[in-house]
Amino acid sequence: MTENQIDSLQLVVITGMSGAGKTVAVQSFEDMGYFCIDNLPPTLIPKFWELIKESGKITKIALVIDLRSRAFFEEIQSMLIEIENTKLVDTTVMFLDASDRELVSRYKETRRAHPLAMDGLVTEGIKKERALLEELKGEAQLVIDTTELAPRELREQIMENFKNHDTDTFRVEMVSFGFKYGLPIDADIVMDVRFLPNPHYIDELRPLNGKDKPVYDYVMNSDMTESFYQKYEDLILDILPGYIKEGKMSLTIAIGCTGGQHRSVALTERLGKKISEDYKTNITHRDMMKRKESVNRS
Repeated sequence: MTENQIDSLQLVVITGMSGAGKTVAVQSFEDMGYFCIDNLPPTLIPKFWELIKESGKITKIALVIDLRSRAFFEEIQSMLIEIENTKLVDTTVMFLDASDRELVSRYKETRRAHPLAMDGLVTEGIKKERALLEELKGEAQLVIDTTELAPRELREQIMENFKNHDTDTFRVEMVSFGFKYGLPIDADIVMDVRFLPNPHYIDELRPLNGKDKPVYDYVMNSDMTESFYQKYEDLILDILPGYIKEGKMSLTIAIGCTGGQHRSVALTERLGKKISEDYKTNITHRDMMKRKESVNRS
């Protein structure tokens, strides 16, 4: 790795009270493109970091360290100091906390035993844990109290603190498909465009697909298509910010016609390119080549 690559490495250590939201936190970091490891013993952090540096491919890492690795817990501070002294990594310790009352309530809901109170009261386990983590909490760069936070709100706080503002983490998946082959099971929004003019009935257009200019022009050069498209584009662009506000990391928009070769492909291409002006967008044509493959097999 070059020196610039080394300087770009980011390490977030996720720790805190048991039941305070570390599972939601690590899922949030995964959504932001971090390489995440749950419950890594602190003694293995330096070796793990050496492997990461040697690979040269991973630049953002989130580690969850909690009382499941309590036999190693006292070594966390010294391990982090050793890594920071190398000046090879930007380290942030994020500590998640919650009130005793809220933690007890969460344990009762899940019916799990506290890791420090396997044979005793949950409240005693929480008391012991607070004492053990007091010094680490004081050294954390970020402390988040999740007592009054819903999982979505915790996710939003983490995104606000750690998201790389040069890259939008929200993405749109645009998918064309043919109804004859079934609905995409992962679609959030499905639009049926089988009411539009069908190039299938034009002999010279039938072998082509919606990415080919003759087919694309045929579909788009229709007053019905243009009227529909403008209204649908306005609708989609209007609702996308709402999905982001609700904490959704991706949205799959599926557009279908009969065979998924002509109309749905053309509309997906047009809308996908428009959305890509403001959002990270991926365009997939699930069934575009199926008719051609079927003809070749026969």
